Order: sequence, then structure tokens, then C-alpha cells
Amino acid sequence: YLPRLRIDHTSEERAGQIYVPWINWALCVAVLALVFTFRTSTALAYAYGVAVTGTITITTLLFFYIARQQWRWSLWRVIPIAALLLTVDGLFFAANLTKLPHGAWLPLAIGIVVFIVLTTWQKGRQMVTLQRARDEGSLREFIDELHGRKPPLLRVPGTSIFLNRGKETAPLAMRANVEHNEVLHDHVIILAITTLPVPHVADADRLEIDDLGYKEDRIYHVTARFGYADTPNVLSLLPLVSAAGKEHALSGGKISYFLSTIEIRRGNTPGMSRWRKRLFVATARLTADAAEYFQLPRESTVIMGARIEL
Repeated sequence: YLPRLRIDHTSEERAGQIYVPWINWALCVAVLALVFTFRTSTALAYAYGVAVTGTITITTLLFFYIARQQWRWSLWRVIPIAALLLTVDGLFFAANLTKLPHGAWLPLAIGIVVFIVLTTWQKGRQMVTLQRARDEGSLREFIDELHGRKPPLLRVPGTSIFLNRGKETAPLAMRANVEHNEVLHDHVIILAITTLPVPHVADADRLEIDDLGYKEDRIYHVTARFGYADTPNVLSLLPLVSAAGKEHALSGGKISYFLSTIEIRRGNTPGMSRWRKRLFVATARLTADAAEYFQLPRESTVIMGARIEL
């Protein structure tokens, strides 16, 4: 629902106990704006009443949704209890709506704006992911094409590590390198990083290596697993790759890291209004820098991009 932001996990017992600097500073600005706008706690009470009763009503709705969808409560059990609680919650919420002209409109406006931002990012991300998957194509088919290429693709000394989203599609940077430069490094590692819902992952369980069907091609897919409290440091994976029997892939000289980036432009693709496309493009600029996030050495990192029009 939001672009990738820098997140600091502050607890190894609770995955949801986090610190997000960007969100924290946004809340700081919002609180100061409220204080200077309303000036007194009495004036702020109108907005507070709608915020509290609205939150209670939404929480009740979510509870019964979970009870029905996850716990499989029957309708005869859900409806009477829901009707009772929602009647009480609705009366409190309706009573506070009478204060709309006096400041009760503010939490409603904030909720609407946040809802629009979250749903716009979700919809835009789905559209971009679909278009990106078409541009990337199947990884297995791409490897088969490289294996059967006549004459064989020129291989240059060194190792290239292409960061990728998963194992289904080919990295855009790798496909662009083959199509435009018509070369590959002597050893190629396609690296996908996943985060598991546990604080830490032991080194013994960190990697999963697949030669994608052709050992002689020297192209490997590596899935690296990290816990939510681990730092996704790509350089720390290299000794583990060597220990897993692929030391020859990292002993051939220079190692280059390739990132695939997407430049999103507004176009005429149906499915989203133009103003929401503008909002999505603006929100995308908040995305954390991937090279910094994965702690890649800047001097050895190559960023290759593609353009997607919405």
C-alpha cells in the first residue's frame, strides 16, 4: 500500500513494532499543524470525538469481517452481535457528526486522503507489476534462449550479480544487457531477496541455489532469506555463496552489481484516472534507494532502467 520506505525493527519479539522515519516526521508536522490550527484543547475535542468514535466503528466492522472470513462464524451468530454493537457505535459516531462545521471534518478529511493515497498506490503498483512482468518475460524461457543461442553470447571476465524480484521473471537489467550490449559476464548470479516473518535466519538456512537447468552456462539463481530484524546486506552473502560450492563464480575477478529501475510516466493505459496517475507517480518518488537499502558498493553498481507508461 506504500512504496518501499526505510524501516527499523525495534523488537525481535514483535514484527509490527517498527520505526519508520518518514512517517514519524510526517506525524510530527501534522501534530504541530493541529496545535497551531485549533489552539485550544476545547476546539480540538470536536475533531477528537469523530476520530475516536470513527475508529471504534471501523474496528468493530473489521472484527466481524475477521470473525466471518477467518474464524468462519455463522451468519446467525455474527448478525445479532454485529447489529447490537454497530448500533451503539453508530449512535456515538452520528452524534459527533453534528460538530462537522466546528472541526469534526478534519479526521474525516485525513482518513479520505490517506485512503486515496493507499488505494492509488495499490492499484498503480498492480498495473506496473503486470506491465513489468510482460517486459521481463519468463526467466526459464530466457535462460533457454541464451543456452540455444547461435553463435553463443560473448562472455567477458568477472561476475555480475543481478538483483531480481523473484524466480519467475528475468531481470530487466540482464535482458537489456543481452539485447543491447550482447555480452554477459563469465559468471552470472541472479539474486532474489525475501524477508521471512521471523527475526533472524541462520546462515545455514540463508541460501537456496538453482543452476536453472544448465550447469555449463554458469548462470545461477540464488534466493537469499532474511529475517525482519536482519539487515539485507548483499555483500554478506558472498562468503555463503562460496561456501555453498560456487566459489569459482566469485573468484574470477571483478564483481559488478546490476539493479533494474522503472521510470513511470503517465500515459493512456486504461484502469486509472489521470489525477490518480499523477498521485501514483508522485508517491513513487518516495521509494527508498535500492542500492543503499541492500548496501551495495556504489563504485561497482550499475543501474539500468526501463520506462513504463500508465
